[in-house]
Amino acid sequence: MDLASTIRDVPDFPVEGILFKDITTLLKNPAALKEAVDRMMAYAESRAVDVVVGVESRGFIFGMPLAYNLGVGFVPVRKPGKLPAEKISESYTLEYGTNTLEIHVDAIETGQRVLVIDDLLATGGTALATCRLVERLGGVVAGCAFAIELNFLHGRDKLHGYDVYSIVQVEG
Repeated sequence: MDLASTIRDVPDFPVEGILFKDITTLLKNPAALKEAVDRMMAYAESRAVDVVVGVESRGFIFGMPLAYNLGVGFVPVRKPGKLPAEKISESYTLEYGTNTLEIHVDAIETGQRVLVIDDLLATGGTALATCRLVERLGGVVAGCAFAIELNFLHGRDKLHGYDVYSIVQVEG
């Protein structure tokens, strides 16, 4: 199935000059959703993970079914002010600004193999910040999986040393 054809382009969102890749059109298509989750699941099964970490908010969409099907826990990584217990944070740069992510300090146990999931790999800042959070808690990043990778932004380069998988790759 050509999953790229199920993703809508939205120009000038969230700021002028950005071409946003909207996965809501993929998500509402039952066959495309199943195919996307199945492809991520095949990758996840090859990584021998103990826990899945999903990045707010679209990483939750793909991360939860993977964790469920793998029989492992799910950990949310969220934007500031969303997690209620003790947490650590990591700031990063994205293609249109800066942001910060947080994770609970008790979310990952030392030595756990962690699969990082998000909908999009663009410049790599969000994914790298998430990997750093996992590692600061003693986890081992077993892999990073994305629904979409914007190859022209070279985010994969920022994740040098990590295993990276993406379903749809966009050249430019």
